[in-house]
Amino acid sequence: MKAYQIGDQSGLKSLKRVDIPKPMIPAGYVLVKPRLVCLNHRDVRILYGEYGPRKPETRIPNSEGVGEVVECGEGVSSFSSGDRVICQHFVSWIRGPFFPAVFARDLGVNEDGWLAEYIAVPAEALVKVPEALSDEQAAPLSASCLTAWNTLVEIGKIKAGDRVLTLGTGGVSIFALQLAKMHGAQVCITSSSDEKLEKAKALGADVTINYRTTPEWGPAAFEALNGGADIVVETAGQATLSQSIAAAAANGRIGIIGALAGAATQGLPNFGTIIGKNLGLHGIAAGSREMLANLVAAAAENNLQPVVDKVFSFDEASEAYAYLDKGGHLGKVMVRF
Repeated sequence: MKAYQIGDQSGLKSLKRVDIPKPMIPAGYVLVKPRLVCLNHRDVRILYGEYGPRKPETRIPNSEGVGEVVECGEGVSSFSSGDRVICQHFVSWIRGPFFPAVFARDLGVNEDGWLAEYIAVPAEALVKVPEALSDEQAAPLSASCLTAWNTLVEIGKIKAGDRVLTLGTGGVSIFALQLAKMHGAQVCITSSSDEKLEKAKALGADVTINYRTTPEWGPAAFEALNGGADIVVETAGQATLSQSIAAAAANGRIGIIGALAGAATQGLPNFGTIIGKNLGLHGIAAGSREMLANLVAAAAENNLQPVVDKVFSFDEASEAYAYLDKGGHLGKVMVRF
């Protein structure tokens, strides 16, 4: 089969196209033929050798996509040939609370991912895609959208009238905007690009803040949201956490997802505010299969339309990685088979 492998992880050029045998189908597994694959920030960082320990050069990348069932292994009766399916990238996290061992089975990281003609996936991890959702609607749900769902719904306990702050206009933040509006919340979003903020307004953002022209965007968000954010989707990490604390409302929940802004240059000057506002800080690691099934149902019921920036062909996968790495996109970058 045709596939891509991550190579020596020395940069974008390490991604290489190969011809390898189709994967075996152990008992309890399903062979899936990908139709549309999504790229995420961590996929790029893996190629640079910046996402955890170095991986085998033969690892097939990419943690999310949508595909069609081709064949079922022994003991699998819940799927049939032709079913469209997706799955969370932590394939052992089926239900219940997070447990650290989920990191041991992570598609595109320590198990082969979606950027190949075929992928073998545990049947218990798969979620059927309803006819109401197109491939473009389904493919991006299982990584960045699931992370946003976990932050807002599972941890944040979002309800109508809540105030949400989401940082930047990457995949998680845009989905957080859309999901928060779906739940009847008020949303503030940040970016360094006025053009992207205008697009965010078109998606329903109630408040937009350019963090370059407003360096103290935390207090600005607190004021604009009339008492702060009940839920903060913190995608940037240590370097922005003090601002997120400033932006949070009393009893606010801050979901810490990534570290796009790099390391902090100082400690938290407002550390005491965590206690003063009775804030909850929660690390977010994507989500479970049970969460994904709930998300898929909500997406179908509400006709969620993911923002798609650009779709590349399978032969253009390297170009897709380079495009994502430039950072000028808004919405998902995809590869179509």
